[in-house]
Amino acid sequence: MGHGSSKEDGSSSSSDEDAKPSRISRVKHRLRRHRLRRRRRSDSSHKKLFAAEDFAGIAHLTLINAEMKFKDKWLACVSFGEQTFRTNVSTETDKPVWNCERKLLLEKNGPLVARISVFETNRLSKNNLIGYCEINLLDYLTQDSDSDFGTFDLIDPGSSDKVVGCVRISCNVEDPIETEKNFARRILSIVDYDEDGKLSLSEFSELINAFGNNLAASKKEELFKAADKNGDGVVSLDELAELLALQQETEPIMNCCPVCGEVVEGGDKLNSLIHLSLCFDEGTGNQVMTGGFLTDKQASYGWMFKLSEWAHFSSYRFGLNSGSSASHILVFDRKTKRLVEELIDTKIVLSMRTIYQSKIGLGLMDKGAKEILQSISERQGRQMNTVESAKEIPKFVEFFKDQINMAEVKYPLEHFKTFNEFFVRELKPGARTIASIERDDVAVCAADCRLMAFKSVEDSLRFWIKGRKFSIQGLLGKEVCSNAFIDGSLVIFRLAPQDYHRFHLPVSGTIGKFVNIPGCLYTVNPIAVNSKYCNVFTENKRVVTIISTAEFGKVAFVAIGATMVGSITFVKKEGDFVKKGEEFGYFSFGGSTVICVFEKGAIDIDDDLLANSGRSLETLVSVGMTLGVSKKKPGSGGLPNLENCVLRN
Repeated sequence: MGHGSSKEDGSSSSSDEDAKPSRISRVKHRLRRHRLRRRRRSDSSHKKLFAAEDFAGIAHLTLINAEMKFKDKWLACVSFGEQTFRTNVSTETDKPVWNCERKLLLEKNGPLVARISVFETNRLSKNNLIGYCEINLLDYLTQDSDSDFGTFDLIDPGSSDKVVGCVRISCNVEDPIETEKNFARRILSIVDYDEDGKLSLSEFSELINAFGNNLAASKKEELFKAADKNGDGVVSLDELAELLALQQETEPIMNCCPVCGEVVEGGDKLNSLIHLSLCFDEGTGNQVMTGGFLTDKQASYGWMFKLSEWAHFSSYRFGLNSGSSASHILVFDRKTKRLVEELIDTKIVLSMRTIYQSKIGLGLMDKGAKEILQSISERQGRQMNTVESAKEIPKFVEFFKDQINMAEVKYPLEHFKTFNEFFVRELKPGARTIASIERDDVAVCAADCRLMAFKSVEDSLRFWIKGRKFSIQGLLGKEVCSNAFIDGSLVIFRLAPQDYHRFHLPVSGTIGKFVNIPGCLYTVNPIAVNSKYCNVFTENKRVVTIISTAEFGKVAFVAIGATMVGSITFVKKEGDFVKKGEEFGYFSFGGSTVICVFEKGAIDIDDDLLANSGRSLETLVSVGMTLGVSKKKPGSGGLPNLENCVLRN
């Protein structure tokens, strides 16, 4: 008893010796097939190991239904950290029902805010975002409530005070015991051929052999007896769950996860629990959200985009891209700790790739196209200062409706008489908080932008800037550059057209001479910066000044013009003493960049900014967010320490 099928059906089979190879290979095949199916559904990785103090729990989120203002076929996405998941598409209704679930890992210093986006699916290539909400899962899970259910308003992406519907969710913390049972249930379902919910010795033996652990395989009968607590000759779901949990802590049965193939460390119950919970997110009866997406925009695309992706015309990934791979620009939002896609017109992307990612395109630049681009930029700049240009403002706001917050803007749209007036718009007082404002040894971000930060120029060349001739000397010019900057830290603040285009002071100190360096007006988009054929930062028009500080020594501040940006305006003058966070100037119409160069050893840049930059991933930041802390001791550089001065006759 207990050596054949767990069902007593009296059927005979080949001898164990004959059956073993084919049966084991069949089990491995089923595990491998399950593994491949999961990889298609999600590219999530659980390789990161967590300490107990960093782990906040596993949230089990279910997207139940929504109520919308009109009928359509609806799709919902959940974005969390660097992952996005999507539901199935509902039937045509104004009350879509999904009942789709997903498990999300919560870290105390990691992403906590989940964004739920609801799309109407009436387009071939892409679907239309109708509303969204953002939920802090840790706050939701720790609130004083007896119910796991909640209803949240969906906000119009173009107007933060307009509600377009509501969505109902359920969210609770994963029970560790239930996780172990779910894991055992999934394992059992894969190897339980007669589907009676129990494992005979032969089925149990095949499972242990399939795990590939030779030590466990040599003790399978002993393990079977240990698992069979009630001695009925079969291992039940609860008995298998208890055995697997116990053995993973003491003498692991599994060397690797049977679902994804990743190595599972024995003796580390926390990380084993995390891994098994996130891997075994299926089989609960509800529809599981499909994973493998980086942004909600990617997840919402229709079949036309999927066809272009299959043909390698378009792709979604972050990192140091070039050519066709740069068709979508992804950045990491520092505030929400989530990947977001930068909005940019497809025609512009194609034209930039044609010009900046080929020798032919840059060859045209060398044969007079630079002058043409300069002329176009100047003409477009003049056009954006005309009264007629004001009619472009509503179109611009609509296109960037999810990335321009009009509630922060100082004046309403009707206040702006030209497009350029809107482009250099001011924000309401207090719209940007300056971090540690009382501490001048804390540097802050100089702009609303996409930021890259590097400890040295060598790092910037390795991870981001691919122009062959980039150097600090070339960037700052002979008049300003000094040896102290050569091996210094470099911070790049890239402003996109939709950003607030006034730049602010990252440090407190005294403003030096402004040096104008004439040049081209290449785009500062990563497609050009990552091009080996182009030297954007050292060839573009720019203005350089030095800020002399007590805490950071001398800081070089470079304002760089770009395509359609012919005008750089400063609101401070040489000799002014300034405080960090104060407005320093603004760029007129177009995209643009600020670069700050710190002397070697002057600043300890924030770890998260360096980590993202090391992945060739820009960080979306706002004016006033922390940039880094001074490494200099008081009086070691920059402004003179008057306490140590001695007056002599």
